[in-house]
Amino acid sequence: MNDTAPASSTPQSTPQPGRRQWLSHLAGAAVTTVAAAAMTSRTASAAPAGAAPATSGPATGGGTPDPIVLMPAWQLSREIRGGRLSCRQVMSAYLAHIDRVNPVTNAIVALRDRDALMQEAAAADEALAARKVAGWMHGMPQAPKDLALTRGIRTTFGSPIFKDNVPTSDAIIVERVRKSGAILLGKTNTPEFGLGSQTFNPVYGPTRNPYDSTRTAGGSSGGAAAALAMRLLPVADGSDFGGSLRNPAGFCNVYGFRPSVGRVPYGPTPEVFIQQLGYEGPMGRTVADVALLLATQAGPDPRTPQALASDPVLATLTPDNVMAALSTDLKGKRVAWLGDWDGYLPMEDGILQLCEQALQAFPAFGVGVEKIKPPFSPERLWKTWLVHRHFLVGNGMLPFYRDEAKRALLKPEAIWEIEGALKLSGADIYAASADRSAWYQAVEGVFAKFDYIAVPTAQVFPFDVRQPWPKEIAGRQMDTYHRWMEVVFPWTLSGCPAISVPVGFGKNGLPMGMQLIGRPRDDLSVLRVARAYEQERDWVGRHLPRAVMA
Repeated sequence: MNDTAPASSTPQSTPQPGRRQWLSHLAGAAVTTVAAAAMTSRTASAAPAGAAPATSGPATGGGTPDPIVLMPAWQLSREIRGGRLSCRQVMSAYLAHIDRVNPVTNAIVALRDRDALMQEAAAADEALAARKVAGWMHGMPQAPKDLALTRGIRTTFGSPIFKDNVPTSDAIIVERVRKSGAILLGKTNTPEFGLGSQTFNPVYGPTRNPYDSTRTAGGSSGGAAAALAMRLLPVADGSDFGGSLRNPAGFCNVYGFRPSVGRVPYGPTPEVFIQQLGYEGPMGRTVADVALLLATQAGPDPRTPQALASDPVLATLTPDNVMAALSTDLKGKRVAWLGDWDGYLPMEDGILQLCEQALQAFPAFGVGVEKIKPPFSPERLWKTWLVHRHFLVGNGMLPFYRDEAKRALLKPEAIWEIEGALKLSGADIYAASADRSAWYQAVEGVFAKFDYIAVPTAQVFPFDVRQPWPKEIAGRQMDTYHRWMEVVFPWTLSGCPAISVPVGFGKNGLPMGMQLIGRPRDDLSVLRVARAYEQERDWVGRHLPRAVMA
């Protein structure tokens, strides 16, 4: 969807034949020969290293994507900064690819005018020629989630209340990617105010799953995850209160990382002390890309008093050293597999099996896996979650509720959160915080014996895009719009770093992920174990959506 003027007819700059062959080699893109039997070739383990990417999902055409859009972000950065690709070539390749395949998923919204973007790319090339490199994202297309303020670009929060809102300032993470050289081409779609792990809203409509356009991409960073899977962006940002970086990553076969609380400063916002559960983080097609974007997003900001100090390793990551920084000896490390919390969480058939098959790869890099019993009452956690969610989300939207005209434009789930907040007492909030504290102490007890915790990313596979949220799982009724995502909430409450890694595809051909949770503030360790796993099971690199070939 174009938010401003129609795209111009500026011709795409086409690399010379020799450069095209070179780009294909760089991207590892033997995508011109797609196996017709790819849908039946998915197994429990990824294809061996060096194999051509398979494709998954319904075929939509016979085109070949430009090898530029297939490159991981770390590699694209090196090619731009090394002068082997111009910023204009990169922007032209991405815009052409967006024109071709974004209609399949509706991941990118508020797309800016092509001429303006090509002018910014030309300016980035001029800066490179003058040896003025802004950062590792110099000249790289980027589209922030439509919950993040973007100066001069429509930011709707997925709500008709803000359908014409054009901010005059940026969110902190947007400031930082601009400073690193990124060119903002638009936004990525999100549900209204980020409520729910299903990306649809009355402003832009639904975002569809890259592997099956009849299914949801998840949410609330569904646009970002779908854009990555479709190769519409080299790297993407998202935010996460109730799994919104993790669920869509699992549903779209990419990586989504929820950092430690305070790692990425959230704002600017009017309230800077109480809100500790919802904040932003990176998503990517490779763990290295996730790490690099986290390095850009992370670090203190005077406007956010509870932000963590800079991590000395993260702060020095570059495309040239990221692989070395993520490589480490993991021998002797241990994972606690919590699964479905000893039967407490209903799971769609096939999810636990995929995760357990993924865990079978861990001994290959020296990490042991042991199943554990729940370390805390899940019923108590659920009650704690509801209080925190109502209190933080409901009060944040209360001004809209008090305005009758705006209240009429709110989705039912928003009104439910607000009215839940209005029923809470100070004693309720304090008791919930005490329960959350007890949970944190229980998690610390697990980490006294283990280095990581593993659980599924979701309790269902991607569901019908026309369905707001699953009403039942495995015969159990879901009593709230987010109960079906209960598997992610404990880790939100813990404040620990958590990454969703792909674990393959179910018999239905749909993707799934698994959360890997690390000790508080040990974000780098989580990225390192995820990178080791990626080397064993590269689902992202080996299984392109068929729609990418449109």
